Amino acid sequence: MGRIYGRSASDLAAEAIRLAVTDAGLRMSDVDGLLTSSGVTRGIGMDLAKYANLRGLRLQSDINAFGATAGAMVQYAAMAISTGMAQVVACVFADVPLRGGTAAADAYSSTPARGITGKLRAAAGVSSVAARYALATRRHMIRFGTSSEQLGAVAVAARKWAALNPRAQFRDPITIDDHQSSRWIAEPLHLLDCCLVSNGAIAVIVTSTERARDLAQPLVRLLGWAQAHPGEQNEQGSEFGIRSGAAESGPAALKMAGVVLSEVDVAEIYDCFTFTTLLTLEDYGFCAKGEGGAFVASGALEPGSAIPINTGGGQLSSYYMWGMTPLSEAIMQTRGQTGERQSARHDIVLVSGNGGVLDHHSTLVLGSAAT
Repeated sequence: MGRIYGRSASDLAAEAIRLAVTDAGLRMSDVDGLLTSSGVTRGIGMDLAKYANLRGLRLQSDINAFGATAGAMVQYAAMAISTGMAQVVACVFADVPLRGGTAAADAYSSTPARGITGKLRAAAGVSSVAARYALATRRHMIRFGTSSEQLGAVAVAARKWAALNPRAQFRDPITIDDHQSSRWIAEPLHLLDCCLVSNGAIAVIVTSTERARDLAQPLVRLLGWAQAHPGEQNEQGSEFGIRSGAAESGPAALKMAGVVLSEVDVAEIYDCFTFTTLLTLEDYGFCAKGEGGAFVASGALEPGSAIPINTGGGQLSSYYMWGMTPLSEAIMQTRGQTGERQSARHDIVLVSGNGGVLDHHSTLVLGSAAT
């Protein structure tokens, strides 16, 4: 993952699957399910099975809920396994938006104008994902007094965690002043409010608890899950920028897992922008609605906090693999395999995925072998 050039998304995805299968102590012939997700390049799809030499599959689909896809794939894999449809499902994301000699921003600079609302946005100059998140951020600022400096605290905390992660793309420390002096991307969002861009692939293997007990890695149990798709961000009177799908999917996933938020040991939050982190934390209930700014500015996200959050540096500083970024870190934390940044308590780990511009949300609750 990172600034890797000269390899296709299919090549990276096939290697990720092989590495994940080996990591689990399985063989490629054991895989009878494949769920794929591609980023903006749409570089992988149904033909990946042939590319990866996977045969005799009993389950295969290409899924897209944008940044919520990774959580959704794991949920669908679990349901397939629980019904006997498949026994070992590989879930893989791959993307290669970076090109040598071009700016990283070019990969996500604009989105097609769809429908009347989309064309009106484009006519007003709101043509990028960052511009639309800027609208959501500004609305929260106006409603609750959230400040740019408070958003900067999210970026600073992510970089402190990334300094402990050998895989992170950006590890040099930053300050609030660095955040404030970084250039505007779409006011009120600075450069350091925005996630980085990465080429790469991540694969996750899902199987039954009974089978996993005898495999090579510490058991990571899937205790609960949920999704929410508000579908109202462009409507007058909507809660766009005020409340996201996390407010529904978070409590639902915790309820399914049979735990409450105070029992969560680690949280890995989807952070395409600093504001996304803040809003998700509010909606999950880590702080009251409107108090996210004060919460993140208090140091609650930094190493040494009561509940470690985005322990790998997240998408802001580590690597941008859509929803696989928080999911991969969550799995490693639950296993107890993250080295210097490892949380002493990691029996219950909460994972979020956010898709589109606050359009989609997925939540997973993972548990260690001790749960």
